[in-house]
Amino acid sequence: MTLRATAAAAVIAATALLGLAPQAVAAPGGPAPQPRAATAEHRAAATEAATAPGTLATLSRFFAREGKVSATAAQPRIEGEAIAVNHLSPEFVAGKAGAPVARLEFLASRAVSSDGQQAALWTARTEAGWEVVNIATGDDEFRYAQLGAAKLPGGTVFREPQIDAWYVTADSRVLPLDEDAVRAVGAGGTSLAAYRARVVKAYGDKLPGSAYAERGAAGGFAEGSAAGSAAGGTPVAAVAGGAGVLALGGAGVLLLRRRRSMA
Repeated sequence: MTLRATAAAAVIAATALLGLAPQAVAAPGGPAPQPRAATAEHRAAATEAATAPGTLATLSRFFAREGKVSATAAQPRIEGEAIAVNHLSPEFVAGKAGAPVARLEFLASRAVSSDGQQAALWTARTEAGWEVVNIATGDDEFRYAQLGAAKLPGGTVFREPQIDAWYVTADSRVLPLDEDAVRAVGAGGTSLAAYRARVVKAYGDKLPGSAYAERGAAGGFAEGSAAGSAAGGTPVAAVAGGAGVLALGGAGVLLLRRRRSMA
């Protein structure tokens, strides 16, 4: 079991309620719908945003936040191509005909510091174009993408953010990639139909527009809210403007997301 620090965008926290609220992310350019799939053009734009001088400067402060390395010595670099990160789709939970189990949530770029620390840059489409909206420690996005490709070649890797579970799906099968997913669907996985039945039972009454949402729950549950959740957030812009995540005051308290991985 590890801890994952995140400097998350505030609206990711608000709209990731259930991961099923209207798809949007917070960034200087404002929210915008994400594309259905990541094209080569999208990946190139995400890489350009991740490698921008301002982003690298922010990364230097992010890696230096705990004193493991100085901001000057961090010398962050971006390794490899941006990858698509998918989350459980609200349309699938709602039973919309033909809806895929997962939808594109953001693109992730792997950042590495001079002392070996790793982080994922979350890049999403905004009204101003592709922008970095979150920085999170660790390599979950990349590790589970590799695990999924090995377990079901050609399958779609996705996360059920409500329980922080990762899966891979193909040919009407859903297989677990971490212990949270094993607890949800068993070590041998389940059928796509059975998985739909499980998430409909768990979240079907918490979708946007439901009575649950109208009571002020904003679409379900606060998967990323600072109040009572495992993960909280501050805009990346705030990190860039301060001396680091820990020096941002009340609005920029560094919160930790508890991550679990299979042995």
